[in-house]
Amino acid sequence: MNAKDFTVRAADGKNILLTEFDGPILVVNVASKCGFTPQYEGLEALAREYGPKGLTVLGFPCNQFGGQEPGDAAEIANFCSLTYNVTFPVLAKVDVNGDGADPFFKFIKKERPGVLGSQAIKWNFTKFLIDSDGKVVSRFASTDKPESLKPAIEKLLG
Repeated sequence: MNAKDFTVRAADGKNILLTEFDGPILVVNVASKCGFTPQYEGLEALAREYGPKGLTVLGFPCNQFGGQEPGDAAEIANFCSLTYNVTFPVLAKVDVNGDGADPFFKFIKKERPGVLGSQAIKWNFTKFLIDSDGKVVSRFASTDKPESLKPAIEKLLG
């Protein structure tokens, strides 16, 4: 099993098979009212620069950290579009930790644990880089700015 074997939900509730994306995928748990929210700008820059080369950026809104993503799908989409001109997919809101964690997040956390082997996501804007074959190759902390991921992305794009 690999990360691309999963189905995730779009903001409109439709299912998306991750096999639809041929190239690498950058997965980020996002929030609209977080100190790291300005990273949307850097994520959008990565999507624009590397999207034509095969990278897909996927944002997964999550309200588990300080209630920093309280809105519904329409409010989140409106915020992302108007505030940061986000064009990459921002999907349905998910839980990333706990018993109700989305199965996709359970899998990628197990495949690429954090510091000291911890699987829990510590905060919003944790990032996972998945290669074209569905292997979770890197995990980045909330404090890692999107532009710092360029070398890892470029390595996967060849």
